[in-house]
Amino acid sequence: MATEQKQASAPPQHALWGGRFEGKLDPIMVQYNESIYFDRAFWSQDIRGSIAYARANKNIGVLTEAEFSKIEEGFQQVSEEWATDKFIIQPGVDEDIHTANERRLGEIIGTDVAGKLHTGRSRNDQVATDMRLWLRDELRNIQVFLETLLKVITSRAEIEIDTVMPGYTHMQRAQPIRWSQWLLKYGFDLADDLQRLKETIKRVNRCPLGCGALAGNPFGVDRVAIAKELGFEGLIWNSMGAVADRDFALEAMEWATSLMIHLSRLAEDLIIYSTAEFGFVKLSDAYSTGSSLMPQKKNADSLELIRGKSARVIADMNALAIAMKGIPSTYDKDLQESVEPLLDCVKTSGNSIRIATGVLSTLTIFPDRMEAALSPDMLATDLADYLVRKGVPFRETHHISGRVVALAEKEKVPMDKLSFEQLHGVDSRFEQDVVKCFDYQKSVEARTAKGGTAKVCIIEQIDVLKHLLQDGTISAWGN
Repeated sequence: MATEQKQASAPPQHALWGGRFEGKLDPIMVQYNESIYFDRAFWSQDIRGSIAYARANKNIGVLTEAEFSKIEEGFQQVSEEWATDKFIIQPGVDEDIHTANERRLGEIIGTDVAGKLHTGRSRNDQVATDMRLWLRDELRNIQVFLETLLKVITSRAEIEIDTVMPGYTHMQRAQPIRWSQWLLKYGFDLADDLQRLKETIKRVNRCPLGCGALAGNPFGVDRVAIAKELGFEGLIWNSMGAVADRDFALEAMEWATSLMIHLSRLAEDLIIYSTAEFGFVKLSDAYSTGSSLMPQKKNADSLELIRGKSARVIADMNALAIAMKGIPSTYDKDLQESVEPLLDCVKTSGNSIRIATGVLSTLTIFPDRMEAALSPDMLATDLADYLVRKGVPFRETHHISGRVVALAEKEKVPMDKLSFEQLHGVDSRFEQDVVKCFDYQKSVEARTAKGGTAKVCIIEQIDVLKHLLQDGTISAWGN
């Protein structure tokens, strides 16, 4: 063999499971099995859950008042060590955050008392509790980040409502729109994400603690009291489901996938709009980087990273879904693989929202460049609508307007430079007032149905989003 195998060892003294084992553990298996270097992120939640569980055991007589006080005080010291980065992980001993915290508690208060902490509890319900507590807290932080981003979007849409720009389909110029309409498109995408997030948090915030390994707790702990102490909004009612369920994590990651797809598309638009070819927007230096070779470069790396990291979040979600799909009922070690993707997904999503907020709040727009990119052929639909208002069927007016576009291309002039005689030659129902069609402001103001680009519609959209941010609901029918 190329490398010498280290001598196998028995399970470490502080392992929570070693009693029935006589054989030695392969050192590679020790490393392969341990999760402490990533689930240490749950140290605070693990301690909070342990204190709540110890209190429940005290209330049923498993612990005395004095023993509970020792455990609570000991955990205060453990918590302080984690918070000040003084906690020392014992390699090969601290398999996971549960083992590490209980091992350190025993060193502080003695194993005679610390050894009673785990009575009736399993790491199965313990880790599920830690994950739910951590995820709930993180998602609530993300909710604040998302609300802040929505406030930036609504504020800019309100301030910059008069700016008109090309709207695109198939990456081709289509119709004039307001810059605010573009902003609010993503505003409503993110508003849907915000509402979904709130629903997700409700399902995350249910308590599995007190369910043991799979069959429940034999000492009659008060699960309702435990749940209320930890701020849960309800119980998970089946003990097997409580320890096996990672749907809450998968749902959160599916939510993050939807969010990141929206942020990625927003980023893609702004990357395009910031190129010299478009010149619609300019990113702040705070969210741009340069080239190691080309001094003139100013790269939209913040947006490119959002676009790239969306793939990472989608991959995290897929990894968990694939890991879960073939697991038999209750807890299996495969579920340890739910932690790292979840940690990465949540961190990446939260940071991406904050970067997007920074980009949008410091972005410079160039209304003159946007207006200069408008072209009269974008008003071809308005020309068709002109004849519709004179009673001509739309399918016919669509064909007539297309002939006008073709004529302008043939004559190599913009549509608005065609003479009335030329327009009248295409169709005799064109009258002198047809020239009024070639007005970008009039075009956007014509879209007065709810959700359109007319100023009154933009104002209504802004009001709907403000209402969501104020009271948490979104109007289905407008104000």
